[in-house]
Amino acid sequence: MAMVGLFWITEDCVYVGSEPVGMATGVRLTEHGVEIPGLRPEKAWSWNEVRLLEVRDVAVRSAARRFVSMAFDTLLVAVTGDGELPPAYTVRVETAAGDETEVSVLSAVTGGIYTREEYDNSLALLERLTDGRTNIADLLAWRRDHGMDDTPPREEREALLRKWTGV
Repeated sequence: MAMVGLFWITEDCVYVGSEPVGMATGVRLTEHGVEIPGLRPEKAWSWNEVRLLEVRDVAVRSAARRFVSMAFDTLLVAVTGDGELPPAYTVRVETAAGDETEVSVLSAVTGGIYTREEYDNSLALLERLTDGRTNIADLLAWRRDHGMDDTPPREEREALLRKWTGV
């Protein structure tokens, strides 16, 4: 799996946030639509049914502030041994029928802090996926072609988001 912006990209689907484990909720994007694993009952909509994918409560910092925050967190864990789960943020799915579902997802990025460019371009990508200007197949094709489970460096992640959003 590879992380690009707010997305955790596997070979067959894309998660907003990290892939949920156990009883955690998540938001899975497939070529067929949007799914919410972890809810009982699980919810799913086709892309034609989804009107809006909104993300809130995401930690956004400049690249320099992100680095300092991550360094401090690493030092704190080294000193105290107290590791924490990544921070959570909220994803809201709104359908054309007016239904709304909100779930909490864990951040896919180490430290849970995103740069402004990654965050803004991730929101633009969600909008393009929702209105059909970008297809989830583009992200999946990149992942299959990428061939590794590595997350690309920040510059490459930002370039990918710009490519997928047409910026």
